[in-house]
Amino acid sequence: MSQVRCALTIAGTDPSGGAGIQADLKTFQELKTYGMSVITSVVAQNTTGVRSVEHMPLSMIEDQLDAVIEDMPIHAVKTGMIASKPMMELIAQKLRKIDAPYVMDPVMVATSGDALINEEARSFLRQYLLPLTTVVTPNIPEAEFLTGLSIASTEDMKNAAEYLVHEYDVDAALVKGGHLKGQAVDFLYDGKQMHSYAADRIDTKNTHGTGCTYAAAIAAYLGKGYPLSEAIKHAKAFVTAAISKSFELGKGNGPTNHWAIRENAGREITHES
Repeated sequence: MSQVRCALTIAGTDPSGGAGIQADLKTFQELKTYGMSVITSVVAQNTTGVRSVEHMPLSMIEDQLDAVIEDMPIHAVKTGMIASKPMMELIAQKLRKIDAPYVMDPVMVATSGDALINEEARSFLRQYLLPLTTVVTPNIPEAEFLTGLSIASTEDMKNAAEYLVHEYDVDAALVKGGHLKGQAVDFLYDGKQMHSYAADRIDTKNTHGTGCTYAAAIAAYLGKGYPLSEAIKHAKAFVTAAISKSFELGKGNGPTNHWAIRENAGREITHES
């Protein structure tokens, strides 16, 4: 049996390299995990925004998934952009065949605040995909979109995490606090305990791809056998380092630095249960 740990990302692309499939694969590589990918949508985007999107035919998504599942070991799965209900139906069917931790980054709301999926797809995601997840990792706008709750404080974040677990049968929910002021605090509810992960906020506009990177790092650590709370602590340190040494690239919000952790750029993460 191979000792190499393998992680699969199912998501859209980013030709500028900062988010999506490209960010996931960079993260897996930095965390010494063999990265594999299934492309759901080809996205023409860069640091300034999205220009256009071309969704893969369902047959092509299925062929990609089958090619990986039939041939490669899979120790963790991470999903990002899944644009439609038919895509979700297909991916849910295939995920049931994979015995591995599943991290969902629910890419549902653009930075502009615009919804990226319709109500039918959102309803299917909540009913059929969320119950398959080991952990779902929404930021505040995504958590509001999923729960229908208004989130303006850390207490609201905790309530949203509990709501996701109890209402949608999710194993665990990590609500990320990057949109609030003060420390960057995330709350994980695992059905029994509420955990918090805090880091000093970094003053930068270069945060392109942070959600993808964070979720991919969690998947990599889970795939290597870390307990969920520890996987998130290490992933938080990884993404915080990536933000702290982010790049001044492009004309918009620059990308994070996926190799920053190698330069001892990590910031202290406070984990409380």
